[in-house]
Amino acid sequence: MAVTYVESSKLPTAMGMFEMHGFADDDSDKEHVVLTMGDYRHADVLLVRIHSECLTGDALFSLRCDCGAQLQAAMHRIAVEGRGAIFYLRQEGRGIGLLNKIRAYRLQDKGADTVEANEQLGFGADMRDYSILKPMFAQLGISKVKLLTNNPRKVKALVDLGIDVVERIAHETGRNPHNAHYLATKKGKLGHLLVEGDDDAAGA
Repeated sequence: MAVTYVESSKLPTAMGMFEMHGFADDDSDKEHVVLTMGDYRHADVLLVRIHSECLTGDALFSLRCDCGAQLQAAMHRIAVEGRGAIFYLRQEGRGIGLLNKIRAYRLQDKGADTVEANEQLGFGADMRDYSILKPMFAQLGISKVKLLTNNPRKVKALVDLGIDVVERIAHETGRNPHNAHYLATKKGKLGHLLVEGDDDAAGA
């Protein structure tokens, strides 16, 4: 896996001071970052979030998903704990890219759910590749984690990479009337471990 470390720098945020570590993925020409806080190298078990890029949610405040709220909540939780790491992977739209994500959104506007929209475009339900994490974890010296996620596939991916996932911590936030159906689809078709909104079946 041709993912190489490039450089690190301070990143002051509203949640506190993070350190940003840049990685270049030569296979895809994408650039990934990890945000760390505190003495992460000497933590027995580190609080970690694996977050895939979502321009619409993270930067444009879209209510169609819960991504932006999850990123902010993860940064806040790490700041409260005093140390942790967020792996920010450039895998927009579960790996299909931004423009295809817009195409998928248009199909959702016509009634498809998120999985059906991806499949109608010729993609799998989730195209993300978590194997790129292995050299990133190795570079940062992180091997034992408490994982902030509702997605059991992320837990399995890390375990398969040799990372010791000591605990999965539920990370539910950002529910609103526009993403109720999206969240119901994540639970029903993608196996996400969501507690709230079991009976939700509608939403934009």
